Amino acid sequence: MKVVSVNIGDKKTIDYKGKKVVTGIFKFPIKQPIFLGKEDVVNDAVIDRRYHGGVDKAVYAYSENHYEYWKQLYPNLDWRFGMFGENLTISNLDETTICVGDTYKVGEVIIEVTKPRQPCFKLGLVFGTQNILKQFWNSTKSGIYFKVNQTGSVLVNDELVLIKKVENSPTIAEVYESKKIY
Repeated sequence: MKVVSVNIGDKKTIDYKGKKVVTGIFKFPIKQPIFLGKEDVVNDAVIDRRYHGGVDKAVYAYSENHYEYWKQLYPNLDWRFGMFGENLTISNLDETTICVGDTYKVGEVIIEVTKPRQPCFKLGLVFGTQNILKQFWNSTKSGIYFKVNQTGSVLVNDELVLIKKVENSPTIAEVYESKKIY
C-alpha cells in the first residue's frame, strides 16, 4: 500500500435545504506533506468534533482502488482525490483484510486502525445527491479511520508498512457491516 494523494480541506459554508451548513468535507490534494497530529491533520478543517477528528478518528484514509467503482456510478462528477473527505488516498487499502488494531508506519508516522467511516449527509453534498449514502452503506468501501500513535509528516509515495498485525480482531468490513443503518 502506498499514499497516492494527501488531502486537506477548508471550512466551507453551503446552502442545504434552505439552511446554512458548515463543513470540511470538501478536501483537495496538495503537493506538500501533511502533518498528522494526535487528534487531526494540521491545516485541515474539522468542523463537528462529535463525529470527526479526535484520538480515534485523527486521520481518514480511502482506497484509490474504490474510485473506479464510484466513477462508474457518477461519471459526470469532476473527479479528484479527496472526494470522500479523506486525508490520505492509499493504493490497495482493503477493508476486508485490514483489522481493527493493525498498526502501520507511514512516513514519519505510526498509525493504528480504529474504525470504518459512517457517512452522513455531507457526503451527499459532494456527490450532489443523498443517494450516495445508501450506496456507500451497501458496499464494503467505507474507508478507514486511524489514530496517530506517533505524530509526523506523510507525503505522496510513502509506503504503509505493517508493523503489528492484531490476531482475532474484526476486519473493518466486518465492523462496518455490523453498523449498517439501511
